[in-house]
Amino acid sequence: MADNEETDEAEDAEEDGDSKAPSKGGGSKKKLLMIIALIFLLVIGGLAGAYFTGLLDPVVEIIMGDAAEEDKCEGEGEGEGEGECPDQKAIFYDLEEILVNLDTGGRKSSLLKIRISLELEKETDIPLIKALMPRVIDNFQVYLREIRMEDLNGSAGIYRLREELLRRISAASAPAKIKDVLFKEMLVQ
Repeated sequence: MADNEETDEAEDAEEDGDSKAPSKGGGSKKKLLMIIALIFLLVIGGLAGAYFTGLLDPVVEIIMGDAAEEDKCEGEGEGEGEGECPDQKAIFYDLEEILVNLDTGGRKSSLLKIRISLELEKETDIPLIKALMPRVIDNFQVYLREIRMEDLNGSAGIYRLREELLRRISAASAPAKIKDVLFKEMLVQ
């Protein structure tokens, strides 16, 4: 019986030895795969973190911006000859100076003197803007007379004013496309 037990132990030892030999090879393969997966996850996580924090914005803009500008220039430029390409010059149209009384609520009167320039999409819109200028000035006058001094405080007030004037001029000169309203001079007394 003792011989039988020794033989069983020897067989168990051989089986353990045999089973450990492949597991060492398998274990090293598993470790290698885990290391590769860990490196892959770290790289992906680092890139995602850089993207979401804005560190990759210049790279993304270089990659996507050039392609988007080319598509925009090619897509709009065909047939019309006018696309919004980097070499195209901006078209501006200066409005006459506007002088209005501000709503002061019965206090001493306050004046707003403002000079505006419009950024147009096409040069062919200039005659249309000139033809509709009385309507544009009327819309501006009506709106500006209702503004209070507090409405013009800070950059947020100026931004709201710009957006409202852009909305009003776009409605007044419907077929013409106005890109932006630019303030050349603004004086409040």
